[in-house]
Amino acid sequence: MFEKQFSVKKEYDALAVGEVLLRLSPQNKERILNCEIFEKKAGGSELNVVSGISQLGLRSGIITKIPNNEIGKFIKNKIRFSDVSDDYIIYDNDKKSRLGLYYYEYGAMPRKPIVVYDRANSSINTLKTSELNKDIFTKTKLFHISGITLALNEQLRKESREMIKLFKENNTLISFDVNFRATLWDNETARKEIEKILPLIDILFISEESARKMFKKEGKLKDIMKSFSNEFGCSIIASTQRKVHSATKHTWNSTIYTKENSSYYQDEPYFDIEVVDRIGSGDAYVSGVLFGILKYNDIQKAIEFGDAMAAVKNTISGDMPVSDFDEISRVIKEHKEKDGSEMIR
Repeated sequence: MFEKQFSVKKEYDALAVGEVLLRLSPQNKERILNCEIFEKKAGGSELNVVSGISQLGLRSGIITKIPNNEIGKFIKNKIRFSDVSDDYIIYDNDKKSRLGLYYYEYGAMPRKPIVVYDRANSSINTLKTSELNKDIFTKTKLFHISGITLALNEQLRKESREMIKLFKENNTLISFDVNFRATLWDNETARKEIEKILPLIDILFISEESARKMFKKEGKLKDIMKSFSNEFGCSIIASTQRKVHSATKHTWNSTIYTKENSSYYQDEPYFDIEVVDRIGSGDAYVSGVLFGILKYNDIQKAIEFGDAMAAVKNTISGDMPVSDFDEISRVIKEHKEKDGSEMIR
């Protein structure tokens, strides 16, 4: 499908731009309002995606801006630990520089999980395309971005559009996850801004809820997915379906549509996942799908890796996936065969 883009050897398989956040969570499912100890972790949608791709065995990097202080160094070390290149991290030396925070409270039925953001005026908001080495736009097969980055401010939207344009001019695949966050912007603003870039997007990730609420789509999910290809020319559209039975029991499935042969792809759902931490599972799905495309140029493999990465990430604490190729391959095999040993030993 993407033979032209994959025919030229590149330094990176995937690069992404986005904010990296410090996540603070109460321990043992305590409440934010009464806990005294928080556990700190690194996270952020685009970082979660490229870290998943790297864990599976391809080379990736993150474009971001973080404060040049001890908190920034913690983030840098976490990025390196996940085997993601830090070549394009920009360090903010401004005295007012800060890293965005968010607080995550685990849920326990009937109490839902809670997210509280504290990210205003973080360093990423001042990121400019001119701060990047110009050769970056020739170095990767795929560039990924999410709607979260577009939502942060108008200046960052402008810089993001410029990056997408420059990567596209250099025959780079463009991947975009709508990833709507109601706390950052409203549906109408999001739709108007996202429609500006959709004609440049090759691989689109969008939930059924966002398609219906933001884009006012009606009808069956498969018809909705196809409409994005017809209207904007997207080559691949992927949509996930999560059924929440309780805070700790979910079922996961997804659908992918391809413009090339007007076909839909699905895998057997992952039923009754024992959820430890749902944050980042959608990003893990994106990383698995992109890995399958980059590694195999095969949509069936892409959906298998995507669903397996998401299912396993739900069982892991923290935002970032920590599953390698061998583990995910084993999960896919056991899922297909509906069999597997009780314990790995």
